[in-house]
Amino acid sequence: MKIIVPMAGKGSRLRPHTLTVPKPLIPIAGKPIVQRLVEDIAKVAGEKIDEVAFIIGDFGAEVEASLIKIAENLGAKASIYTQDIALGTAHAIKCAEASMTGNVVVAFADTLFRADFTLDTNSDGVIWVKKVDDPSAFGVVKLDDYGFITDFIEKPQTFISDLAIIGIYYFNSGEKLMDEINHIMDNDIKVSGEYQLTTALENLRQKGAKFSLGKVDDWMDCGNKNATVETNGKILEYEKDEFTEFPQSANIQNSLIIQPCYIGEGVEISNSKIGPYVSLGKGTKVINSNIDNSLIQEKTIIDHGNLSNSMIGSSAQYFGVAREISLGDFSVLDFLSK
Repeated sequence: MKIIVPMAGKGSRLRPHTLTVPKPLIPIAGKPIVQRLVEDIAKVAGEKIDEVAFIIGDFGAEVEASLIKIAENLGAKASIYTQDIALGTAHAIKCAEASMTGNVVVAFADTLFRADFTLDTNSDGVIWVKKVDDPSAFGVVKLDDYGFITDFIEKPQTFISDLAIIGIYYFNSGEKLMDEINHIMDNDIKVSGEYQLTTALENLRQKGAKFSLGKVDDWMDCGNKNATVETNGKILEYEKDEFTEFPQSANIQNSLIIQPCYIGEGVEISNSKIGPYVSLGKGTKVINSNIDNSLIQEKTIIDHGNLSNSMIGSSAQYFGVAREISLGDFSVLDFLSK
């Protein structure tokens, strides 16, 4: 089985954190989003992952090396493709056409999920969905009385269904999907100016393909700062048994840690209260601070911070008392000297 991961988007809603790091590589509880995604898929796939194909933008050699390592850690081959221009979800998959053979899982690197199921590899495909309050921002599906999908609709402006496609799909034939994607691109069939995967899925359905429904227990968005901080907290709660011990290189003095928290290698904490639901990346230093429900990346300094629902990037410095902030990599915010 292969995993195809389109991840070339700029992540503009998560700026300033995506100005220096592609969104799928932002760590959540110590692991990049995309690493957590492919590991979660591998757990539920039920068979060996032979290849992980990443569709990226102009991210550079260092990012490509990180992605190759993620695939190799699963015992899989890594393939890297580039999407130079964002022309829609179907176009993104087209960029990885050489890898679209046999059984494939397509997973867009925008979200994380929790689910407990066995993948039905005998069906034509499985589309994972989640009920949402506002389906107008998503592709949605309609079902028949037997639970099979009868319609795929991209971002409906009037209510049709509240079953939103979360961006994870299984296909028993990557070749058949590519035939439909090539058809809509060759004939310039667009929705809202882009080549949409839902168009290809609807074409396959009309030709007799049976798509079943995959439901997730939790769908965790990483689209903006608030959603990413919330997802960090959920992952810490789900995996709290993995965070009961801190690395020996961490130096914690005169401080209270309220679990669950992720404490990275070389973290220094003094005279502070940390947690619950806080991630502190490798080499970060926290002094005289109270922090809860926040995501702090690597090699950052926080002094006299009183932070909640906050996200701070790597190699940043924060001195002050604000309750909620979003501070990007290599930034300095100093309230103490004023």
